[in-house]
Amino acid sequence: MAGTAKPRGAARSSSKKGPTGGTGGKNKRRLEGKGPTPKAEDRPYHAAAKRKKAAEKKVSPRTRTGRSERPKGEIVSGRNAVLEALRASVPATELIVARSIDVDDRVAESLQLALHHQLPIREVHRAELEGINANSQGIILAIKPYQYSSFQEITERANHPILIVALDGVTDPRNLGAIVRSAAAFGAAGVVMTERRAAAMTASAWKSSAGAAARLPVAQVTNMARTIDDAKKLGCFVIGLDGESDETLSGMKVAKENVMIVVGSEGKGLSRLVREKCDLVVSIPMRATTESLNASVATSIALFWVDEQRRK
Repeated sequence: MAGTAKPRGAARSSSKKGPTGGTGGKNKRRLEGKGPTPKAEDRPYHAAAKRKKAAEKKVSPRTRTGRSERPKGEIVSGRNAVLEALRASVPATELIVARSIDVDDRVAESLQLALHHQLPIREVHRAELEGINANSQGIILAIKPYQYSSFQEITERANHPILIVALDGVTDPRNLGAIVRSAAAFGAAGVVMTERRAAAMTASAWKSSAGAAARLPVAQVTNMARTIDDAKKLGCFVIGLDGESDETLSGMKVAKENVMIVVGSEGKGLSRLVREKCDLVVSIPMRATTESLNASVATSIALFWVDEQRRK
């Protein structure tokens, strides 16, 4: 009859709920061993992971490998300072220049000197350079750490009669460099100074030495009083410089013997223990009523006087 025929392909559904078959434990096994859900940035197709990957691409290879970190040792920054250091042939490891730097005469000469000394030149982003030193003016020179000698090495290379300069707390690196220069000029075997509370052989000291630091050994010692005792065992007559001493340099009669000249700090002079260890403490006679001489000037005068006596 019309309207009673079933559509072709249709199936009659039953409203009765009969028993259904189980999965046999498959669903349970499927959920085992999955572990915790990975972080969003660790899922390759997640938006967070894509953002992380894009951020890593923006970081320069030098930054990731540590090339843009602060150089080891001392640095000289600024156009004038870098140029002066290169002119003085201060030992350096590399010249670091900001990209798109405004090249003036100082920068141009610095680059030429670096090429002449076969010094590596590295270009970095200005932000990286300012991260090393904010006042770099776009150029930085990395300095090699100074290689100190030992007191024993100085005495072994000394000619006879021995002449050694010892610094008891000299804190100005320019004074240190000038003393090294004078010591080399007047035939001293080397310069000895304390490790603590004293100037070190920085780029400033190297420049003041006018290259003498490359020829004359400089030693650091932990205890100056003990070093004076060691010098005495080698037969050295220890002479301290002090502007308040009544004994003058001109009255010293031991210039032709083995001599160690001890110079005190710019302000306090010789420390108490070092002064007591000296065999003789002398001053430099002056006509004008000047309080004292610069440490490097006083040392130069004393060295000249000893050298002059030995020449005679």
